Amino acid sequence: MFRELATQDTRAGAQAIPVIAIDGPSASGKGAVAWDVAQRLDFHYLESGALYRLVAFAAAQQHVAIDNEDALATLASNLNARFAGQQIFLGEKSVGDAIRAETVAAGASQVAALPGVRDALLSRQRAFRQAPGLVAEGRDMGSTVFPDADLKIFLTASAAERAARRVKQLKEKGMRASLPDILRDIQQRDTRDSSRRVAPLQMCADASLLDTTSLTISEVAAEVVRRYRQSLAHGPP
Repeated sequence: MFRELATQDTRAGAQAIPVIAIDGPSASGKGAVAWDVAQRLDFHYLESGALYRLVAFAAAQQHVAIDNEDALATLASNLNARFAGQQIFLGEKSVGDAIRAETVAAGASQVAALPGVRDALLSRQRAFRQAPGLVAEGRDMGSTVFPDADLKIFLTASAAERAARRVKQLKEKGMRASLPDILRDIQQRDTRDSSRRVAPLQMCADASLLDTTSLTISEVAAEVVRRYRQSLAHGPP
């Protein structure tokens, strides 16, 4: 479902290819839901957050300061990354689990606030728009990257529920996690993501809200597919 990162989108008629944009705060279930929806519809899948995590991870590996915008933008432009299924590679090394660490996530939130980095990754994100369609998840998919998306979903859940999910996810990967620490990190990230100058986390006026607090991934994915099919038949839900 993933494709190798491209530097620009040169395909004719790209805007005619359907896009489902799923945005929302950290640990709202965007990734799992978007992947499930993509599988159900046989669409391509873009986890935009992985790109920012890769930049933050590569910056740490290369000792680039997390606030050095010019250096980070250059790093993002030349990122030697590729995706295969749900596996993520930096160079020849599989880093899918490594970039899930909370320290990398915090760094990703910081680099994502830098205009130079966002500009460097914009065309790469748009290059994922390929037939038969794309499910893209992140924080500005509907507002900035794919403003013409056929369906825009804003996922949300309580901070406590999102923290519990993140702890469970990390422990399943054999990582140590403290619920109070994760909750604090999520609350801080929410504030940082929603108040940043460029492409802040926000619900678009034409987006559809979906609270996932009491729903399973499968239930949420089914609802997204239902809303997408409804939009095809009757217009936006």
